[in-house]
Amino acid sequence: MDLTIIVPTYNEGPNVVELLARIGAVMGERDFEVLFVDDSTDDTPAIVRAAAAASPFPVRMLHRAEPIAGLGGAVVEGFRHAQSRWCLVMDGDLQHPPETIPALLERAEAGGVDVVIASRYASGGTSKGLADATRTAVSRASTLLTKAMFPRKLHGCSDPMTGFFLIDREGFDVEALRPRGFKILLEVLARRQLRTAEVPFNFAERHAGASKASFRQGVRFLTQLTMLRFGRMSAFALVGGFGAIVNLVIMWGLIRLGVEYVVAAVIASELTIIGNFLLLEYLVFADMRSESGRMRHRFVQSFLFNNLEAVIRIPIMWMLVESTNIPSVLAAALTLVAAFVVRFVFHALVVYAPKRTTVVAVTPDRPAVGVRAEP
Repeated sequence: MDLTIIVPTYNEGPNVVELLARIGAVMGERDFEVLFVDDSTDDTPAIVRAAAAASPFPVRMLHRAEPIAGLGGAVVEGFRHAQSRWCLVMDGDLQHPPETIPALLERAEAGGVDVVIASRYASGGTSKGLADATRTAVSRASTLLTKAMFPRKLHGCSDPMTGFFLIDREGFDVEALRPRGFKILLEVLARRQLRTAEVPFNFAERHAGASKASFRQGVRFLTQLTMLRFGRMSAFALVGGFGAIVNLVIMWGLIRLGVEYVVAAVIASELTIIGNFLLLEYLVFADMRSESGRMRHRFVQSFLFNNLEAVIRIPIMWMLVESTNIPSVLAAALTLVAAFVVRFVFHALVVYAPKRTTVVAVTPDRPAVGVRAEP
């Protein structure tokens, strides 16, 4: 199985020699090359050239004088210039340990997959290399939101945000990718349904240099996520917005009839919970119903969750009214907006999650298959 290891770099000079040494130590007699796609503004290109000249295995560098689309764009350039069918993408800061590469290759050689993902969140993996508890929480929340937006394509993928993965170039269209920032694996998986497998890994501390994560990269991620999945979430927002308006109209009408506002809010919530479920069932998640079990089971899950959400939301509404004296309908509107994201995540990941999964078994009478690229 020939392999191109693609390493996007931006001012990672102090890590280059150590990275190549550790890659060489674990690859043994395999046929492979390392391709650096470099966007650096320092002396990293010179360090890569010197390391390549001394390397016992092929090392190439593509230096982009005018970087386009950030790290994701660098990886796409790597796919275009790779000389192998199978490409392994990893960061150049050694937070992606080269010692995990053999496990990724072994799983790919077993067959039945287009992508093997090195996951921080699979059983046996860790995310200790994240800077602090805040960054860990942001990573977890981003992963949940991403999986909620792509519940089918990311089903069974615990870490779609990782930058450490092995992929068959023949499994996707490189030219269809439109990367924006860091999350190239998400871009690949969201474009086409691919067969995935996972290998746990320990996300390590940086060997040298500073993290490139920033608020700007966070905005780029949200833009990428929105562009990839605007359709389903916008439909969910439309249904949620319609339901919220109906909820408020019912509540307002009942209050006008003399019903106490908390009781009116409860009645309005129950009626709109049922109505919203039917709209989600036949509009937003219609393409996922056949894979997500029986309708009555989905209804029970949705109904119970929304009632639990209402049990929490309505007392918060009451506290807002009693403590701030804002109008009850306005308080209800504020709590409905806050509940939107939580409802979307639950319905996408739980209510409409695929219930049928195909498992590819590897047995002694089913030998591993290697793939050799054409020259």
